[in-house]
Amino acid sequence: MANPFDWRTIVLAKHAQHVAIIHFPIALFIVGVTFDGIAAWTKKEVFETAAFFNLSAAALAVPPAILTGLLAWQWQLEGQRLNGILLYHLLAASGSAILIGVNWWIHFRARRQPLRVLPSWRFAIELAGVAFVILTGHLGGFLSGVNI
Repeated sequence: MANPFDWRTIVLAKHAQHVAIIHFPIALFIVGVTFDGIAAWTKKEVFETAAFFNLSAAALAVPPAILTGLLAWQWQLEGQRLNGILLYHLLAASGSAILIGVNWWIHFRARRQPLRVLPSWRFAIELAGVAFVILTGHLGGFLSGVNI
């Protein structure tokens, strides 16, 4: 049995990095969307700022999540052919990454304007992003064996 406190077990595991890192963009994005909804409801700038920083952190956490996912595919799954759940997970992850980036861009552009007016249609993009993130996580659970 492997020692759970051995650094090689933690750092060199074939897929552990992706499983650990992926929670950051998921949580940061969902919390950012939540803060944006609260900001729209209460009209308080502090929630708008919190939403922006959470969405920014989520956008920054996406590239490491993608990189570790690709490494997990190559190492743990031995680069097997993309089909079935693995293909759907990759497609949903791509959609999630794009929607997280688009949401961050919308908020970034609004903060550069004097009035900081956010378009009302951003909520549709945010809800689509949350749906894609949930779908991606659900499919990833099947790949990791959690949902089996």
